[in-house]
Amino acid sequence: MSQIDIGISEISRQEIAHGLKKLLADSYTLYLQTHNFHWNVTGPQFRELHLMFEEHYTELALAVDEIAERIRTLGYAAPATYGAFAELSSVKEVDGVPEATEMVNILMQAHETVVRTARGVLKIAQQADDESSASLIGDRMRAHEKTAWMLRATL
Repeated sequence: MSQIDIGISEISRQEIAHGLKKLLADSYTLYLQTHNFHWNVTGPQFRELHLMFEEHYTELALAVDEIAERIRTLGYAAPATYGAFAELSSVKEVDGVPEATEMVNILMQAHETVVRTARGVLKIAQQADDESSASLIGDRMRAHEKTAWMLRATL
């Protein structure tokens, strides 16, 4: 591959890519968790939650692709295995099938976790004057903050 010369040092690209890998792992883990809850939710709010979770995992499916492609743009391989995601993610898997209200609470907390991860890598991108990564990260933060708010309001 030819040399990457986009005005961001190799060290900065590496640091940003590492942070984006964590954001990707968090996002993918949250995607799986949301899909799981979509399939397994029951109770009086079934239809509302089933549809809401579908909206959320559909949005996350697009997001993980954008994050992975930004990592590649910076010149690094995107993690793409369950093992790599488990190692990098701050969002922890849930065993079993919780009650619907607990699902909402778990997802709300997971979205907040993703925001905190994004906030950390945003600082690195801003220090490197990487507006492309910063813009992507800002968009992700906004989406997760809004989703956490909606889930919180559902509780």
